[in-house]
Amino acid sequence: MTIRILLTDDQTLLRATFRMLIDANPDMEVVGEAVDGAQAVALARTHRPDIVLMDIRMPHVDGLAATTTICADPDLAATRVLILTTFETDEYVAQALRAGASGFLGKDVSAEALLDGIRTVAAGDALLSPTATRSLITRFLAAPGPGTATAPDERLAALTPRECEVMALAAEGRSNDEIAEFLVLSTLTVRTHIQRAMTKLHARDRAQLVVIAYQTGLVRPPPHSAP
Repeated sequence: MTIRILLTDDQTLLRATFRMLIDANPDMEVVGEAVDGAQAVALARTHRPDIVLMDIRMPHVDGLAATTTICADPDLAATRVLILTTFETDEYVAQALRAGASGFLGKDVSAEALLDGIRTVAAGDALLSPTATRSLITRFLAAPGPGTATAPDERLAALTPRECEVMALAAEGRSNDEIAEFLVLSTLTVRTHIQRAMTKLHARDRAQLVVIAYQTGLVRPPPHSAP
């Protein structure tokens, strides 16, 4: 199945580069290009892409506002947002996670990493496990935001103890294979627990499951992780 992608960036050259790279792969196609967040929302509603490759810093309507709108639209429930950002300097990363973004890539990403990232997010997984992205998790944990619970809330009551355990490890940035090794389970069993937790908590993907882990108090920031 072809992955349909909407490119959103105010830099024409960058969009053209990404388009050439993506269109060269038989399992992907670019269905549109947006120069700001407002156009991204409009084109997303028109084309219903699988992935919106979204820049954060753009004129007029930025990528954060666009991500919030797209992820809140029930008609775009199947659309995933993959953020382009600079890990060390982008202060909006945590907000984008809360808004519904499914993953992050640096603008200096290699061609192979970009394509792998698109495929990962299109498959319903979150792009949260690579080392570079773990810094984003730490940043998020360090600044969980006003909606975060001070104690585990009632949403977690729907989960089994094992599902809570697997969810907490996923929120720490561990991959399915790492969780399986840690808990002495099969990778398939871990994936099943993740999927069940997502279903029970109405999480659109793994990234949102991680966000809920922070918001419910299941996972807490380490004391040394302040920004």
